[in-house]
Amino acid sequence: MDDNNWYAEQFERQRPHLRAVAYRMLGSLTEADDAVQEAWLRLNRSDSESINNLAAWLTTAVGRVCIDMLRARKARRENLTGTWLPEPVVSADDHHDPQQQSLLADSIGMALLVVLESLQPAERLAFVLHDMFGVPFEDIAPIIDKSPAAARQLASRARRRVQGAPTVPDPNLAAQRRVVDAFLAASRAGNFDTLIDILDPDVVFRADAGSRTVRAAQPLLVGAHDVATQAAAQGPRFAQHCQPALVNGAAGVIVRVGPTVVAVVGLTVIDHRIAEIDLVLDPDKLAAVEISTG
Repeated sequence: MDDNNWYAEQFERQRPHLRAVAYRMLGSLTEADDAVQEAWLRLNRSDSESINNLAAWLTTAVGRVCIDMLRARKARRENLTGTWLPEPVVSADDHHDPQQQSLLADSIGMALLVVLESLQPAERLAFVLHDMFGVPFEDIAPIIDKSPAAARQLASRARRRVQGAPTVPDPNLAAQRRVVDAFLAASRAGNFDTLIDILDPDVVFRADAGSRTVRAAQPLLVGAHDVATQAAAQGPRFAQHCQPALVNGAAGVIVRVGPTVVAVVGLTVIDHRIAEIDLVLDPDKLAAVEISTG
């Protein structure tokens, strides 16, 4: 086997890992695939004889690409309607294919990705590479033009932000599903009092419609009263189209009108109540949703 074929084979072995790194960095499957492809191009342009550890080199290369993409992202958000949400990973309820499993290891739920999006690019890189993938700070530092000590401080700052947010759902998926099913039933019935009981008092509702204007959903609501009011008003019309699904590994919902997925809803259930609701309406993100049914 010549060098080119060997590197191509090794790269394909690393692709699931690299895609997982890029998804955590970017919150977008489409952009993650672009970042992985760019890392392959950089490998082809590099002096392969100087690469001692290919897996580490590729992880670093993907990290560099993601930093560049994050820094360029703000200009593309000017026409955003509502709150930016990550591109969801969706599968039929209780099933993930192997590729999705590699993406969602370590419970990378929607709520955690939203918190990661609030970090500065260098903070996000330091946290993702070190805390999620064990990359030494000595290897992270050159990517962000910082010392290893400064990279460690960035990761620590990001870690405090993540630990201070409600990002980890209840571990029992069946229990999550019971809460989500109760929420859907109450929404269909327009039952405000039951919705109040199901929602965390500080529940956060976010809606990402991309560049569209959507009157049916407020872009951001905080508190059980406001969220229950909207769910009771809109639920009788929309909940009938909801189907159970796994959204980033947690109990969630897809909304179908005929064969078309028109929305994906991620729900974060903590202590048997819904703490966060993330409604993805952006057609570009929905177009990338691939629902595995086993």
